[in-house]
Amino acid sequence: MSTSRPASPACWIGTSWKMTKTSAEARTYAHHLATSSTTVPEHIQMFVVPPFTVLAEVATILADSRVTIGAQNAHWAPQGAYTGEISVPMVADTGATLVELGHSERRTHFAETDETVNRKVHAVLDAGLRPLVCVGEPWTERQTNTATEYVLRQVKIALSGVSAAQAGRVLFAYEPIWAIGEQGQPASPQQAEDMHARIRHALTDLYGAGGASIPVLYGGSVNPDNAGALVAQDHIDGLFVGRSAWTVDGYLTIIRQATEALGVDHGRK
Repeated sequence: MSTSRPASPACWIGTSWKMTKTSAEARTYAHHLATSSTTVPEHIQMFVVPPFTVLAEVATILADSRVTIGAQNAHWAPQGAYTGEISVPMVADTGATLVELGHSERRTHFAETDETVNRKVHAVLDAGLRPLVCVGEPWTERQTNTATEYVLRQVKIALSGVSAAQAGRVLFAYEPIWAIGEQGQPASPQQAEDMHARIRHALTDLYGAGGASIPVLYGGSVNPDNAGALVAQDHIDGLFVGRSAWTVDGYLTIIRQATEALGVDHGRK
């Protein structure tokens, strides 16, 4: 499948820290990244998604850098009796400008659904922030050749009611569930490229040329050995990295691998 699209203005490479890092560990990472990020080429859009306990502190440390800060989740209501939840206005108050939504761990362990992801997408967009919507299939769907239908349903429901103008602020991360976690097996560059091409086709069906420029990242056992080959694919606009980027050196190594694979013109084919 081939879908023409304009050159992506940036290659997004970021990491979610998930449920890791104390305040001291987060400060050390953020200060190191603030210094090191000055050497990263401008076409690499860095982002870090810390846990809520350190979100404001990390955002403050990285405020003058080129690193975008995101939250790992947010509720769709602006306030209310939702014990343990964090609202989008609260996220914005920390200085974060991106919100990760629909990660498979949220869907599996905390009853997140396609419909609640859509409600959260609207809340994030209404607040002027960027949603980063995670989509991906379990191994059973891939085994039965229904992975494409499964993933595109997630994409389309996430965007239900989202205008073309709003869609320009949305990011997607394709993260096959079988590739995530310590025991995950990364998708091959071709497997990832095939699904990204199908997502791209669906986005252009929905939004035309605007859909062609919505960034779609790959996540799922990204590491220094496969980062370059993944990001060099025609329809992969960046990487969403887990444990391989939980140290600054690991994160910067992956950025270097991606930069080399993309070349000086950042490789948008």
